[in-house]
Amino acid sequence: MNRFARLATRLLAVPLGLVWLEPAGDAAGAVPECWPAGSEPDPAVPACCRLVAQDARPRFLSHVGDDTADGAAAFAFGGVPLVGGSGEILGVLAVVDRAPRAWSEDDVRDLSDLAAACSAQMRMRTRSETVRQAREAAEGEATRVHELLNRSELLLRASEDLADTSGLDDVRRRVGDLVGGDLEPAGIDLVLVRQGMLHHVTGHPADGDGAFGAPAGRLTEPFGLGSGWPVARAVREHRTIVVHGPSAAGTAPAAAAPGAPATPATPAFDGLELATAVCLPLRGTRGTLGALVLGWDAPYEVGVEERAVLTTLAGYTAQAVERALHLDERVTVARQLQRAMLTELPEVPGLELSALYRPAARDDMVGGDWYDAYPLPAAPGATAGALALTVGDITGHDMRAAALMGQVRSMLRQADHDHPGEGPEQALCALERACRRLNLPASGTAVHAHLTPAADGHWRLRWSNAGHPAPLVVTADGAVETLVRHDVLLHHALRPGPRTCDSRTLPPGCILLLYTDGLVEERGGDIEDNVDLLARHLAAAPPGVALAPLLRSLLDAVGPRDARDDAVLFAVRVAAS
Repeated sequence: MNRFARLATRLLAVPLGLVWLEPAGDAAGAVPECWPAGSEPDPAVPACCRLVAQDARPRFLSHVGDDTADGAAAFAFGGVPLVGGSGEILGVLAVVDRAPRAWSEDDVRDLSDLAAACSAQMRMRTRSETVRQAREAAEGEATRVHELLNRSELLLRASEDLADTSGLDDVRRRVGDLVGGDLEPAGIDLVLVRQGMLHHVTGHPADGDGAFGAPAGRLTEPFGLGSGWPVARAVREHRTIVVHGPSAAGTAPAAAAPGAPATPATPAFDGLELATAVCLPLRGTRGTLGALVLGWDAPYEVGVEERAVLTTLAGYTAQAVERALHLDERVTVARQLQRAMLTELPEVPGLELSALYRPAARDDMVGGDWYDAYPLPAAPGATAGALALTVGDITGHDMRAAALMGQVRSMLRQADHDHPGEGPEQALCALERACRRLNLPASGTAVHAHLTPAADGHWRLRWSNAGHPAPLVVTADGAVETLVRHDVLLHHALRPGPRTCDSRTLPPGCILLLYTDGLVEERGGDIEDNVDLLARHLAAAPPGVALAPLLRSLLDAVGPRDARDDAVLFAVRVAAS
């Protein structure tokens, strides 16, 4: 605008030119653009105002002012309105001469042409500003759409990733992975209701998700559901609570008055410098399970769309938590059932017994592996002190398999006591007949053996193998023998038939090892190679080593790292003479 004022002074040979903007327009309050810069525009401003107020047409006056009337010096004024794209008046392009003068037609035409160019420039600036605002609005909308797409992808991943979680630890890890990459919170806390208290579900330091749960060394103890923490209110009131400013983190409201709002969002955020926190209740089918809390170290806007995303994410998390709690309850019952049926080994003079049971690495897998040892009833004329040994594996990895295992174990014991003096093969046959009569759908493998004391500290071993991995015997001098002979496995669809029984003598100092296939079976590996490895480690055991640490070392050396099946190791050592 200053350039047009300067051009006007040159074209019309006047000392002062200015662009005056209509005060009622968008530029209300703007200072007139004058040439020369810093000139005082006051003599022309009233004339510009009258021009716009009266008829908004060009005005060229030879003199303005009267020394005798108002004390103002006379001057010549020429002004042309500046017109916008819709005909609105934007202002005035004016020139001023300090002395009266007659304006020529060329003066009027030149100032009018210059005013038209100035008007066009102003309209172009207006359109450019409109385009800029439209571009910024489009860029903002594109950013918003991109964020919405990211949120949609987040929810899609959440629906997929949280659909097959197997336990609370898995839920915790996957939620941390999901929100850590998209929402980028500085802190995450997951609390669950248990017996009227809120418990943190925290990660192990080795998991690498340090933002999840209470950081190392911070408060992780349960806290009351009726406490003043915002997360507790979110659970009690079944609604989302957003905490802003210093109240997103702080110290526990120990001295807060009853009913006063708590300052920190959750005890896990105690002392963290967070600007915003959101407490999202986890609604299950039977009530609120707990809450998911997200905290950011910078102000975080939680609008309608963001709230909808967070609420949906909390819904997926609640479904995963409810499923994990149900599965954990089932697994706990199954494991308790399974462990309750594992035998406490008897004390037998002349023998050392030890057993090791390791469940599958995955919490949702319980199996039918078992071991057993019990005294045999003495048959008329037989040597007293005989012992029955069993290691077996019922097919399946669920509670049903554990329940069937308990029934089979008890029925095999009963078969031994119902057939005193008979061999282990007869007990297995009796078990199969009973399962068939009772329509018990049990299938699997087992080694059943009888140990009877013999002369000079020796023991006589008789065994029958129903499709089970072959037992190993290692003598005091380190020689290993594999008891390879076996019959078909146990299966409810097979007609019971005769079973074989082998025997051998166990000299003092030798060890008998029975085990299930969970010890030597590994995905992608060869069972025979693992059995050979087991035999080598057994042969290399130091003489006289206690059986309990020996079994642990064998499991560490041979057992798969990511065990998908239970494993049982059962060892018997004949005392050295």
